[in-house]
Amino acid sequence: MLPAALRRAGLPEGSEPASLPAQNPADKPGRNGLALLAGIAGVLIVLAVLLVYLAGHREILAIQLDLRIYRDGGLIARHVRPWYDGRLGSPLYDWPGYHGLKFTYSPFAALIFTVLTGLTATELLLGSIAVSVAALALAVWFTLGALGARPGVARAGWTLLGASGAVLLEPVPRTLSLGQIELVLLALVLWDMCQPDRRWWKGTGVGVAAGIKLVSLIFIPYLLLTRRYRQAAVAAGTFAATILLGFLVMPADSHDFWLGGVFGNGSRIGFVGFGGNQSLRGLITRLAGSVPGAEPAWLAVAAVTLVVGLVCAASIDRAGHHLIGVLACALTGLLVSPISWDHHWVWAVPAVVALAGYAVRTRGTVRWVWSGLCIAVAAVFAAWPVSLWGEPPGIRSYRFGLIWVPLDPVSGTLPGQFWHPAYHWHGLDLVTGNLYVLSGLLLLVMAAAFAWRLRVFRAPPDSHSITSPAGGSVASR
Repeated sequence: MLPAALRRAGLPEGSEPASLPAQNPADKPGRNGLALLAGIAGVLIVLAVLLVYLAGHREILAIQLDLRIYRDGGLIARHVRPWYDGRLGSPLYDWPGYHGLKFTYSPFAALIFTVLTGLTATELLLGSIAVSVAALALAVWFTLGALGARPGVARAGWTLLGASGAVLLEPVPRTLSLGQIELVLLALVLWDMCQPDRRWWKGTGVGVAAGIKLVSLIFIPYLLLTRRYRQAAVAAGTFAATILLGFLVMPADSHDFWLGGVFGNGSRIGFVGFGGNQSLRGLITRLAGSVPGAEPAWLAVAAVTLVVGLVCAASIDRAGHHLIGVLACALTGLLVSPISWDHHWVWAVPAVVALAGYAVRTRGTVRWVWSGLCIAVAAVFAAWPVSLWGEPPGIRSYRFGLIWVPLDPVSGTLPGQFWHPAYHWHGLDLVTGNLYVLSGLLLLVMAAAFAWRLRVFRAPPDSHSITSPAGGSVASR
């Protein structure tokens, strides 16, 4: 069975998997303490770096644009009468928005955001950071669990270390500075997808996440392709329940959102060619030089990417690598979504943790391959200080990472045409300004190659899930 399992993982014989560090607290107490100390040290170091930086850049946390929009959406949902008929328009979606940024989420999301309406500005700031950081730690915890790590002191230590390191990935501080909900949705979906298949509630997390942000719907066809039909039905049913709840409480707004086309109106979210949109549509729009001109090519490329990505993700999952399949599915969703802002790419966090886990579990040349890929992904998504490349001061000082290297000021209008500087990128700007989506495409190609290799060295039909280092099936526990 061991050679077959190695072939499934694309590993040569003789490269036996090594255990994740200190998986069994009873076996290696010394390593447990070392893992915990490493985690605490990582947290303290990152906290010190952030405090030093924030001392001179307090405006970063004062922005939190998206959190203010969430709160305003919750206020509207809280005060609008349920029987409002909408003859005077939709209170939620006709509202001009904070600094012109309108509410773009579903009525169900607005109902959830009513919990924010009773908090002061300071409570909102501190609360959003605390919740997001907790969600980040949970996402790392769930990822380690999917890799086979057992609950215990060691797993807690590696979770602290992984979460502290993840703060240095650009999508994470961007999420914190905007007050975004991305880390919460990441933790929710990971918790759901890493549940054992026998759990009757598996799929509810995906359904709730999709009810808030539609991009999570990508996991429903993934569940179908991996033959988890009951879980897909639970996810679809939960998503439908969020829509029904919205219609019951906010019928006029729900009508506008679901039947009036608000959910498909990308212009409400922002300019799709803006450098922060790291999706295939954003890339093709910047290359084409116009939104209408890019749409036919984007639809064709997105359709192909959707099919290839889902098939690869399902193939990898059926070969026993459940976590890699989930990550490939999430990557597909980020690429084909019309809008994938940089903070949507928080999926880089479990990706880096998973690659590090695979590196730890292998030996020989294969370990260096996984390690190199882990370092490369971390470097691409790292929160590099843009000021190193001459970033001008001002509100953009809260942007980090290589994708912000090309100067991308606010759009303007020239005689007879809509103008945006991203349309005129050239040379390295085309690489750095589209780095997330280009890296995502490369990772998807690698996932396709991995799926093909797993198919060539097909495992015995009785081994559906990856075998954890401690023994037993990760996906079936």
